[in-house]
Amino acid sequence: MSQPRPDLAPDPSLSRAEMETLQREIADIAVFEDDFAFDPNALSSPLAAAASGDEQPTVVGVDQSFLTNADGEQDRALSAVVATRGGEVIERVHAVTGLDIPYIPGLLSFREGGPILAALEELSVDPDLILFDGSGRIHFRQAGIATHMGVVRDVPSIGVAKSLLCGRPRKDTDGLPAGSRVAIEANGRVDAPDGTLIGYAVQTRQYDSPNRHINPLYVSSGHRVGPETAANVVLELATSYKLPEPVRLADKYADEAKREFNQ
Repeated sequence: MSQPRPDLAPDPSLSRAEMETLQREIADIAVFEDDFAFDPNALSSPLAAAASGDEQPTVVGVDQSFLTNADGEQDRALSAVVATRGGEVIERVHAVTGLDIPYIPGLLSFREGGPILAALEELSVDPDLILFDGSGRIHFRQAGIATHMGVVRDVPSIGVAKSLLCGRPRKDTDGLPAGSRVAIEANGRVDAPDGTLIGYAVQTRQYDSPNRHINPLYVSSGHRVGPETAANVVLELATSYKLPEPVRLADKYADEAKREFNQ
């Protein structure tokens, strides 16, 4: 098992070329296959896990919100982290840090990674798995925020994005039935051979009406989780909402914490 790599933490003072070089290094280090100690079946059947004596994994969701200054400009990021075990919330923490660079597609971790790492440091529990609101391997240089943070902390991680940053679905993703998935493969915009499996479009929820559709989530390996397992985990952790529950709870908590600063 590899060791944590704090030396690879996002540094917003780097030039764009240096950031991209660092991402390629992170992608080379990242493990895009299963390498974890817990039983993923325990995620869908915590009662069965308890009955067998197996310890239930601690699954953490991470999401971001933003605070504005007196001029209405976003100047701080609020990173919300919610830890769950057996479907129950066991801890919630957040951290607020400044924003040093603007949003640049493909370089999100250099804008938001600092607040995320700061919030994770506040946790008193050790995550077995972290789900991020953002991409993992579905990224121009195969190193989205879930991969970057997963490698820095050396924790199994999954990227759960609401839109497709890059790559190409192997078939149409419109109107997919709930529970289905479509492979996303590398194309000319990804630093990987064309056709390489980099993730899945995962349909967690769908309307019954033929006139309304819910778009899929774009799920990919972050670090130490294979693409099929990543898709399975997101489907297992989705309840009556589109987002998997740890990420949904982190999104909700981010909004709650943000209101404390707006009073």
